[in-house]
Amino acid sequence: MSQSIYYKKLKEFARQNRKEGTKGEAILWKFALSKKQTGYQFNRQFVLGNYIVDFICRKLKLIIEVDGGSHSFKTNDSERQLQLEKLGYTILRFEEYQVVKKLEDVIYAIEYAVLSLEENINIDSKETQG
Repeated sequence: MSQSIYYKKLKEFARQNRKEGTKGEAILWKFALSKKQTGYQFNRQFVLGNYIVDFICRKLKLIIEVDGGSHSFKTNDSERQLQLEKLGYTILRFEEYQVVKKLEDVIYAIEYAVLSLEENINIDSKETQG
């Protein structure tokens, strides 16, 4: 199978995933990942290499995954996570029940990660300038 056919199938699958997201994904998207909330643009069900990630902020190189519901963290997910980390991404994982039942804690963890990654961006840009 050629790379472009594979990528096209992933894009179609990602589009379908956006239509059929889990309750946790819908809650996270609506209440935690708006640009107003985080200050950054997030995309849902985004194709990155050979993978589809639940949520991504490309500027911060942050991926957020919601495990459970449609998928749970399995052995093959650890390889997937390793490959995404090799691309320079930080990955936050939350269980479906955490998002549904403990949304405040999830939002706090995301805000903390955003602030930490912002610091890294600011430090990196200062180093390249001076």
